[in-house]
Amino acid sequence: MKLSAILSGVGLKQRLTPSIAGMNIDGLDFDSRRIGPNFLFFAFPGSRTDGRQFVEDARTRGAVAVASEAPAPEGDEGVWIRVEHGRQALALAARNFYKRPDERLGLTGITGTNGKTTTSYLVDSVLRAAGRTTALIGTIEYRLAGRVLPAVNTTPESLELIRILAELRKRKGTHATMEVSSHALALSRVYGVHFHTAIFTNFTRDHLDFHGTMEQYFAAKRLLFEGAGAPPPRVAVLNSDDESIRGITLAKATEVYWYGLGAEAGLRARNVVSSFGGLRFEVQLGKLRFAVESPLIGRINVYNILAACAAGLSYGIAPETIARGIADLAAVPGRFERVDEGQPFVVAVDYAHTDDALRNVVALARGLNPKRVITLFGCGGDRDRTKRPLMGQTAAEASDFVVVTSDNPRSEEPLAIMNDALVGVRRVDVPHVVEPDRAAAIARALKEAREGDIVILAGKGHETYQILKDRTIPFDDRAVAREVLKSYGYRKNTQP
Repeated sequence: MKLSAILSGVGLKQRLTPSIAGMNIDGLDFDSRRIGPNFLFFAFPGSRTDGRQFVEDARTRGAVAVASEAPAPEGDEGVWIRVEHGRQALALAARNFYKRPDERLGLTGITGTNGKTTTSYLVDSVLRAAGRTTALIGTIEYRLAGRVLPAVNTTPESLELIRILAELRKRKGTHATMEVSSHALALSRVYGVHFHTAIFTNFTRDHLDFHGTMEQYFAAKRLLFEGAGAPPPRVAVLNSDDESIRGITLAKATEVYWYGLGAEAGLRARNVVSSFGGLRFEVQLGKLRFAVESPLIGRINVYNILAACAAGLSYGIAPETIARGIADLAAVPGRFERVDEGQPFVVAVDYAHTDDALRNVVALARGLNPKRVITLFGCGGDRDRTKRPLMGQTAAEASDFVVVTSDNPRSEEPLAIMNDALVGVRRVDVPHVVEPDRAAAIARALKEAREGDIVILAGKGHETYQILKDRTIPFDDRAVAREVLKSYGYRKNTQP
């Protein structure tokens, strides 16, 4: 493809000469290790390194041109194209090179502090129940027309995202559902991407280590509905019960589904029945009513299901098919995922890693009428320190027994992180213990449990690793809990 076609619509700091504009480009990338002959290399600053450091490596591997916000180094004699914004340029160039696959798919983007993963799984299940060939892109994994790929980021870099969508089109795919993180929005990973449906699940405190303020955090979320570099989404699905979301401004052409449990919601849940076996309720939208049943449990999943129902309706899917898709999703990895080895109490692993998420998951457990709730949690290192005492206070206020431990400490000392959380825990008179070794902490929490209790292992959910100061080690809360329960003598009865 001609370089001029690839850079069509990209903000340039200088016009391309005819000879450069007419160059044939066979590929593009921002990672020099993936560069091949006749490639365009994008060199922009990353979170850890500056892509300009790898220009010579890219050229050695076959790059014939470099695109960058920065000027060429003094004495550089290669083709160097100055762009206004490196990441936005990459996003637009990727769409051009891969023939804009997002415009030929039903693309659903889901943002919000909590609930993105479960909602994305529900939407994908509804689409597959309707016979669609789909992709699912999010925190746990990427799914592409039946193939499972590892997830590098919740939302991949723009080039990788467009490649996934192009491959989906190649496989006769019709719809893609993706989690859209605030980082991805702020870093232009979805710049120029056309969304059919955009969902806003909720908005609470998180990621202030990156965004700085709640206002900037919300501004990043809002970009999904403004259509950064692209038209606004055709349909917006918004949580009516979240006051922050109610203040969002939408384009006049955007159709809106307000969902929730309150009187102001247009799409509502009626006659909700919640139990260990799951959820059952009636969905109402004006005169339209249909029943749904789900193996998922808890009030928070009523919201997630309503959002998925709205997404299904936005694509014209019949209510009975939506209901079948909701019922088909048995569980979401690491989202109140139960570990059962025959013990007389419930053990649930959950990804909750904010104070609001902790509050929701303990409320979910309380709704099942346990004798006690035992909550184990930690806080991530190198992340927003201000939320640590809030998480500690939330866990203490909502639980009957608290175990404070490590999460992913990264470069920080685990005890220092835990001390930040303990400031909040100690505001409440609740029994608690401190154990920095997460495996030992899980053993302590499970040893405390008695018949009828619920033990929540919060923070890491689906993760199969723990990030320490000097290394990353294999660690899965589910596997550790299972082995601890077996060591305590529990054995799941598998006999018919």
